[in-house]
Amino acid sequence: MTNSYRLRICDLPTTERPRERLLQQGAGALGTGELLAILLGTGSGQLSAVGLGQYLLQTLGQHQQDALAVLRDIKPAELMTIPGIGPAKATKILAAIELGKRVFLSRPLERTPIDSPELAAIALAPELMWAETERFGLVLLDVKHRLLGTRVLTIGTATETLAHPREIFREAIRLGATRLVVGHNHPSGNLTPSPADLELTKQLLQCSKILDVPILDHLILGQGNHCSLRSTTRLWDGYDCP
Repeated sequence: MTNSYRLRICDLPTTERPRERLLQQGAGALGTGELLAILLGTGSGQLSAVGLGQYLLQTLGQHQQDALAVLRDIKPAELMTIPGIGPAKATKILAAIELGKRVFLSRPLERTPIDSPELAAIALAPELMWAETERFGLVLLDVKHRLLGTRVLTIGTATETLAHPREIFREAIRLGATRLVVGHNHPSGNLTPSPADLELTKQLLQCSKILDVPILDHLILGQGNHCSLRSTTRLWDGYDCP
């Protein structure tokens, strides 16, 4: 371990201690290492809790990786290979990560007007956001864009899923939806649409005009983020979608 984080938290001025700063300024004022320090509680060897938190981030961020992206999906055994992280500290970190995911997904949306890509992504997130295989889902809306429900239509492999416009609109009509947001996930977290994603969106928009069931957006989700094809492409040009 590096020796650059030997300073003990008790040696810091009160205004610089993570717990005190969180209470006074809010959690958003703390760096990631400081948040980890609060979870860790104590350091290890010559490292303070803050030092151990920073060391953990440095270790996970090796080879130009995003440390938080690695941490989000890390397994207990992998986490405990890092010096200073035993079962007690690992379980605290993993519990906090899982709690954060659940808080992100917990916003009640039933009968809520879905009027932004962000709200549509939240509706799809429980089934799609962190899934390890590709899934294609529907956000089913009424004429006032209120949420009727969500459905996972297909589940594919780690890299591919298939959805046919016929199946998509059949499910929408069967469940009484008059507006739709469709979405699928990229397990890798790369939200760039593939040529197949763009082609399917074109087909859906063409069918939506015939069936009078507007497609409001096509979302790609993955690893805590989302991309709106309506916001980032011109596929909707020429379609009078509400």
